[in-house]
Amino acid sequence: MSDNISELTTSVLYPDGRREAGESEVISEHNLTVWVNGKQIYRLVCTGQNLKELVAGRLKTDGLIEGPGDIYRMYFCKYENEVSVFLNNDVKWDDVIASDPTCCMGNRVYALAGRHELKKLTPCDWRVEWVFDLVREFKKGTRLHDITGGVHICILAKEGRILYVGEDIGRHNAVDKAVGYALLHEIPLKECMIFTSGRVPVDMVEKVISAGIPVLVSKSVPTKESVQMAREYGLTLICRAWPDKCEIF
Repeated sequence: MSDNISELTTSVLYPDGRREAGESEVISEHNLTVWVNGKQIYRLVCTGQNLKELVAGRLKTDGLIEGPGDIYRMYFCKYENEVSVFLNNDVKWDDVIASDPTCCMGNRVYALAGRHELKKLTPCDWRVEWVFDLVREFKKGTRLHDITGGVHICILAKEGRILYVGEDIGRHNAVDKAVGYALLHEIPLKECMIFTSGRVPVDMVEKVISAGIPVLVSKSVPTKESVQMAREYGLTLICRAWPDKCEIF
């Protein structure tokens, strides 16, 4: 099995009371501690792949960096459970501990910098067929999802072209990986669309707005508050995106 997948023995129970021995392939959790300019700021529970993209994306969506040029150096320890990032700018920290309010992975944030001001998004043209292209791409699945059913998927696209398909046990992490991929490959986020398999509460909308992505598509549902935020900042929010229809909020 790969580092991300483990095979475990199970006991399979049937409605008639029968039991038999079985095996199940499950996703493995990876713990990553992130240090920025010598200060511990994150402990992330994630999938152990595309970690560089995850870190860069998280720094971007938390407003600590604007682009890849803000990162002076990033290096991981041998086992990739700690990463040290050095930025070209100084960061002022608050002595607070917080957590992602709708994150189910137990991610922790230490000494989070003061909240950055969100900026209204610049509208971009998009086409209906691009939305359903994202849905079809999602329906193809990914290796980890097909084997374990235990990850969220995030897809990055630009002008109808699929650029990146990422996955993680946390939907926030999956979005950060897509953002980080765009950042590290110098893809203009203001020209991109993003698809998430997860639901869309306020903190997810805030993350996408902070990244500067103007169109967010989800197979799941938003909340009243996330719709209000999307409208306030000019985010095109498309949810319940299924093969036969979608809803524009």
